[in-house]
Amino acid sequence: MLIRCLTAAALLALTPMAAMADPVGTYDVVGNNPDDGSEYRGTAEVKRTGDTYTVTWNIGVSNFIGTGLGAKFVSDTRFEMGVAGPDDIALSVGYVAKDNFGVAMYFEQPDGHWEGVWTYGGSTKATTEKWYRK
Repeated sequence: MLIRCLTAAALLALTPMAAMADPVGTYDVVGNNPDDGSEYRGTAEVKRTGDTYTVTWNIGVSNFIGTGLGAKFVSDTRFEMGVAGPDDIALSVGYVAKDNFGVAMYFEQPDGHWEGVWTYGGSTKATTEKWYRK
């Protein structure tokens, strides 16, 4: 039993859990466009709005808004998606962009920044985006 507890504790220590947890905040954003790979920069703001998150991106002259759900570890072996909460270490977001839509998924990294992948409706490509807390 002691070995199982120590193993679980070691796994938790090595898991990229919450360096800061809680995705709520304002971020500097760096990403790549899926169509041509060009880099873009901007900001993102994440707010908890009841059971969901509201995510607002400002990229160049464009603004995008999304609604997200959180995810967290509920045990040393179980990860659970659900309502927004301060222990969330992952964020899944659906968003609108002008006359299209998209999906994104972000995970908190051990140093506290967030990394994700995203795509838009009708695309056959996905690309990356990183958020650095301001």
